[in-house]
Amino acid sequence: MGRPSKLTEKQWEEIGRRLLDGETARSLAREFGVSEAAIRKRLGTQSAQIKHVANQIVATEIALQALPVSAQISAHNLANQLRSISGHLAGAANYGAATAHRLSGIAHAKVQEIDDAKPLDAESLESLKGVAVLTRMANDAAATGLNLLAANKETVKSLEEPPEKPPSLDDFYGGLPKP
Repeated sequence: MGRPSKLTEKQWEEIGRRLLDGETARSLAREFGVSEAAIRKRLGTQSAQIKHVANQIVATEIALQALPVSAQISAHNLANQLRSISGHLAGAANYGAATAHRLSGIAHAKVQEIDDAKPLDAESLESLKGVAVLTRMANDAAATGLNLLAANKETVKSLEEPPEKPPSLDDFYGGLPKP
């Protein structure tokens, strides 16, 4: 772990806000007594991501406004349905993970019933069957969460990497006149 920062989290937030407002890293570095490199390291990626998301929001709003009113309403309704589905899937994944955790704990307790000296006697075999069933049920219960994690792996990875070049409004207009 590196050295503790000279600045508080509140000061770092202020620097980030002011960077987004257009102030230079150099002037902020002088004012707060830190290096430009420290500011770029701590806030460079985040600032690029914020600008990228802001451009996406503007592009989406422009695209939405270009639709007829009835299509705008349909787009909003679809977006609400997608948010609802995402929330329900996240809830299902959460409950599934909790169930998997509980079943795994029960399976672990069941393992204690196996006689290491006689793992294949009738009583130990019955315990092994119980462990197998509980483990399978735990794995099945975890499937929704694991599938969501796998599906989002690329998205998470892309969020961790700064965009190569944040898109500009010109990218979205494609040579069309701006409103």
